[in-house]
Amino acid sequence: MKRTSILNKIFILNIFLLSFTTVWATVSTKPFVVPELKEWTSKGEGHIALSEKNRIVIPANQPEVARIARMFVDDYQQMFGPKLTIVEGKATKGDVTFALKKDKKLGSEGYEIKITETGITITAPQTTGLYWSTRTLLQMAEQNETRQLPLGVVRDYPDYEVRGFMIDCGRKFIPLHYLQDLIKMMAYYKMNTLQIHLNDNGFKQFFENDWDKTYSAFRLECSTYPGLTARDGSYTKKEFIELQKQAEGQFIEIIPEIDAPAHTLAFAHYKPEIGSKEYGMDHLDLFNPETYTFMDGLFKEYLEGEEPVFRGKRVHIGTDEYSNKDQAVVEKFRAFTDHYIRLVESYGKQACIWGALTHAKGQTPVKSQNVVMSAWYNGYADPKTMVEEGYRLISIPDGLVYIVPAAGYYHDYLNEAFLYKSWTPAHVGKTVFEEKDPAIMGGMFAVWNDHVGNGISTKDIHHRIFPALQTLALKTWTAQTSLSYEQYNDQRVLLSEAPGVNQMGRIGLKPNLVYQAQTVKPGSTLPYPEIGYDYTICFDIEGRKEVSGTELFRSRDAVFYLCDPVSGMFAFARDGYLNTFRFAICEGEKAHVQIEGDSRTTILKVNGKIVDEMNIQKRYFDETGKTSINYVRTLVFPLKKAGEFNSTISNLKVFNYCLSKR
Repeated sequence: MKRTSILNKIFILNIFLLSFTTVWATVSTKPFVVPELKEWTSKGEGHIALSEKNRIVIPANQPEVARIARMFVDDYQQMFGPKLTIVEGKATKGDVTFALKKDKKLGSEGYEIKITETGITITAPQTTGLYWSTRTLLQMAEQNETRQLPLGVVRDYPDYEVRGFMIDCGRKFIPLHYLQDLIKMMAYYKMNTLQIHLNDNGFKQFFENDWDKTYSAFRLECSTYPGLTARDGSYTKKEFIELQKQAEGQFIEIIPEIDAPAHTLAFAHYKPEIGSKEYGMDHLDLFNPETYTFMDGLFKEYLEGEEPVFRGKRVHIGTDEYSNKDQAVVEKFRAFTDHYIRLVESYGKQACIWGALTHAKGQTPVKSQNVVMSAWYNGYADPKTMVEEGYRLISIPDGLVYIVPAAGYYHDYLNEAFLYKSWTPAHVGKTVFEEKDPAIMGGMFAVWNDHVGNGISTKDIHHRIFPALQTLALKTWTAQTSLSYEQYNDQRVLLSEAPGVNQMGRIGLKPNLVYQAQTVKPGSTLPYPEIGYDYTICFDIEGRKEVSGTELFRSRDAVFYLCDPVSGMFAFARDGYLNTFRFAICEGEKAHVQIEGDSRTTILKVNGKIVDEMNIQKRYFDETGKTSINYVRTLVFPLKKAGEFNSTISNLKVFNYCLSKR
């Protein structure tokens, strides 16, 4: 699927910005944005075009309105170039005005945009709606070179209050800079909830069936239990606080999750006596008082004080997939769940839990009032029963909205066509509620990184997230759509990921030769940081003696080696994985090199012949062949900085498609 990005447009589009003038054309159809607008009333056949001559007018002494106006101006400049001027006072012809205005029908997140020949007026009951309106304006503007906006009135508001995504950072570390970009993307598509799963572990069968060898991680800096924090990737408390502040500034709530009493091998590795010998060391021992002492201390570190590490109004305590082997442990599980709901509430937070109380049916009471339940699998928690007991649900049905990259179960990529046509948050698995039932807070989708060490990169995860994010953002805001999936799918390619974000590494809208250079000088910088799937890189090389670790190109997230530090071969590294091609350039040798990459395979050709094809590889962990994972060897190709090589690199060409597929 081809998508463009803001950065691409800055490089490849000539920006012709006009002042507000009318361009006559037929504009009866609703403007395309994601999520789809609720209401559109056309006000004539025409457009206006936005330029740096148009002022942004805001009321005096309203700092939050001023902040939103500044964000709009900054994003506009980042996307299109010119910087718009902000003034206080009364509007004149051609101005864009921001104002708060009561309107019960729009709710807390709704907004209205009036686009006329004399200017644009944006109003909303609350600042959240004002901010969402700027996302709509930017999306409308970026779909044509002259930033034309059709004449008419937008009235827009969400169907559901929670529109979100959950990312598993426990089994695979997700870099902070990616989470920062993820927040920008979610905001651009009016998603407002990001759940960050902070601890988890791999499956024992992939680690010699030995709990001591099985991978586990807890991703937050921890002072209470020094040494608990993962050494291969974590967030300091300061970083996590700043991430939440960034999200709050863009009207997104971060829900941090500490998952217990299952998925807790990281805690048992740190303190073995609290791991369950009977149910598995990835289960806490619920009969050991030390378990509660440990978990109380962990939650206290992030919840106590006037400025706690967990800043938001909600905290997720996990509580899924614990054994229900006997009733005694079920009752203990229910007591554990109730205890940590109340502990979180004692710090002024609302508790969120995974649905498990049908699976763990018992007599021990578990608090339900003012508790949010993630309804993920109806066999673990029957949605109707949970609502009757008093829980409010977030619809996150595993069979529909779980992504587990390259695992061979759930979804590798979501079935977006089905979700677009048939799913809303009212559909919790096979249980269907009335649309906008107050018991259903909204919907989310999730990425679970179950198969630790399977070669998947953060770029691969993003390749799965971004299209799903667009579709789920739409379906949680506007449950009933007016376009066919095919129409939606064709038009969304014109939209960026977010202002200043191009994690997909897209260059150009159409298949093309997007960059070429006669020579590549060592240490030089290219105009593009990287190119994403699908791509072809071609160059001629005359070999010289290279030292171990010599790079051809580097980006923030990847390195392509001419002489890798282990074997001296062509290779690439990203996310801690080194993938080596069976080729090394010899001193004095001349060759034509071609590298092709897509979301499954990375191919090296030398002088027109395939030397190595790194496809998805099956890796086995037992003699029967039943225990295996799919190992992925993909590369979003780095282009930002050339290495300090001795060889001669010439005739570099970068194509935004795979030559062998055409």
